[in-house]
This record gives sequence, C-alpha cells and structure tokens, in this order.
Amino acid sequence: MAAFNISSATIYRTSSSSSSSSSLSLSSKLSVLPMRCAPPRPYRSRFSKILAFTSNDIKVGSSIEVDGAPWKVLEFLHVKPGKGAAFVRTKMRNYVTGNTVEKTFRAGCSIDEADVYKETKQYTYKDGAQFVFMDLSTFEEIRLNESDVGERTKWLKEGMDCNVLFWNGKIIDFELPITVKLTVVDVDPGVKGDTAQGGSKPATLDTGAVVNVPLFVNIGDEILVDTRTGEYRSRA
Repeated sequence: MAAFNISSATIYRTSSSSSSSSSLSLSSKLSVLPMRCAPPRPYRSRFSKILAFTSNDIKVGSSIEVDGAPWKVLEFLHVKPGKGAAFVRTKMRNYVTGNTVEKTFRAGCSIDEADVYKETKQYTYKDGAQFVFMDLSTFEEIRLNESDVGERTKWLKEGMDCNVLFWNGKIIDFELPITVKLTVVDVDPGVKGDTAQGGSKPATLDTGAVVNVPLFVNIGDEILVDTRTGEYRSRA
C-alpha cells in the first residue's frame, strides 16, 4: 500500500494483488490555495515587429520614414528587369512639406514605417487665418494655418468630421471625407427635359467651390462631391 501526501489530503490505494477494488479517503479538511492568473500581455508586445517592413510591403497609402521625415506613398511599381536586381519605384509625398518626389528602393530592403496616426476632429469655425478643429470627446481645440489647409478649404464646412494626422506628437496633415454634401448657391436654372446625360454647367457651392453639375441641378439642391477629384457624384 502506497501513500501520496497532498496538503492535508491522503490518498490510499489498495494493491490490486490483494483486492480488485480500490478505496480513496480524504481528510475532512482540505487546504485550497488561491490560484493567481497573470494578466494577459498585450498582443503587440508579444508579436509586434516579428516581421520587419520591407520595400516589398509598400503599397499606395503606406507611411514610411526616409531621411528622418514622414512620407506617404502615392504610387508604386515593382520592377523585375531581365538583368540586375529587382527594385520598387515609388512616388511619395512629404507629409510635412507637401513636396512630391520619386524614389527607388531595392527589392526586399528594410524600411522604417512612419508612426503616423489619425484622430477624428470636427471642423468648427475659422478664426482669422486659422482653421479650428475640436475633439468632441475632450473639447480640446487644435488649429491649422491657411497654408496647411491649402486648396482643401473649398470643401471645408462647419460641423464636418476630418482626420487629423500626427507624427512624433506633431500635427502634420489632415484628411477630408472622401465625399462631402454641399449646397448649390448659384447656377443657371435648369430647363425642362434636361437629364444627367444632357450636358453640364458650372455651379457655385456654399463653400465657394465651383463644380460642373448636370443641367437639371438648381439653386438650393444638395449634392455629393468627391473631394479627391472635385467631381459631382449625385444629388444628396
């Protein structure tokens, strides 16, 4: 007969040679130790940066860091020449300066990703030469100069949600919604029988922008405009 001590419990096992049955007796008082579970570690701390970012991972919209500055990839092309090493040709825009350049990377070479992140802010009003955006959860305001906004001001309307981009804790850019709803304030009147296929005419919108619209559009109509191209999409 063998005995195994587990805290205050003792297990007695009867040898099979003396009897085919077995008995298990535990003391009436068991010591139960509390189980401590370590909190789960964040996913990124365990698996981040296992795979490095290389030129083979470049795609349109990628944010990379070159010569200490953040760049956004606008175009890319993987090239495999008959002779020589493969490479990736890119067209990039500097987030800070707005300059656009073409740059070639050797295929498979390591590239630093730019730590660019976005936060949604609402455009609230213009204060002199500055555009004021507000975080609706904290009511904190940030300001962009006219030079930062550029021609995109013609699509900005109070109450519009935009993405503000940060890099190293600094504001570097902002993004408009892809589609915005604006009101026609001036346009030649439509003619009965005009259709969407019957031509177009210039219309002035409530932000000051001028876009070509179908002939049936009239003053007071709300329309959807693509901010990337400045083209009319449809009635709202």
